[in-house]
Amino acid sequence: MNTNREEKNNLEHIAQHSLYANYLNAKMINYTFKILKNYLKGKILELGPAEGIMTERLAKISTDLTIVEGAKKFAENISKKYPEAKVHNCLFEEFTTTEKFDTIILGHVLEHVENPVETLKHVKNYLTPDGIVFAAVPNAHSLHRQAAVLMGLLTKENSMSELDIFHGHRRVYSIQEFKQDFIKAGLKIQKCGGYWLKPLSNKQIEDQWTEEMIDAYFELGEKYPEIAAEIYIIASL
Repeated sequence: MNTNREEKNNLEHIAQHSLYANYLNAKMINYTFKILKNYLKGKILELGPAEGIMTERLAKISTDLTIVEGAKKFAENISKKYPEAKVHNCLFEEFTTTEKFDTIILGHVLEHVENPVETLKHVKNYLTPDGIVFAAVPNAHSLHRQAAVLMGLLTKENSMSELDIFHGHRRVYSIQEFKQDFIKAGLKIQKCGGYWLKPLSNKQIEDQWTEEMIDAYFELGEKYPEIAAEIYIIASL
């Protein structure tokens, strides 16, 4: 188990070499917002915004936005860019407030944290009675991961790829494992879905696909969540 200091050092290292703002990753985060925006309401708490791609969208529609970011570099950049937001530079488990939030967002957070169930238990303390928790993570059963196993690039679907390791992922969720963590945390799942039907690697797609193809396959993933690259859950108390 990492100490808080070790965890913060890891986050700073990841922040210095982050790829989340790169083309396809940025498109993925923007599509995550497209899914989320239909459920957004009231006071918003965003956990782990990294470069702030989602934050940019949230800041345009919310007058009450709170951010928790463990990497100092990211937190400082977001504070400068969105001075009206309340930005806390701390680990999620260190975050405390007397406020309650109508929407709590964990966009690609739970695959990073040491104990996702405890993280969910912690943040649900800050949820209003009729609020929602939204979380999105990579899907172990994604079409491209299944193909990677057949090609011998991964030993099993939830094995860590080089990119997973680079980003500091600790796990790759199946839909069932994802649901179980919410249930263990005492949250009620209102909706579970997916997006981004991804048959190839990011580099292959970026090199060979048109913008129209990419957009179509993001949307196709909503029809086939079991094999989509990204999965999400909307939950409540």
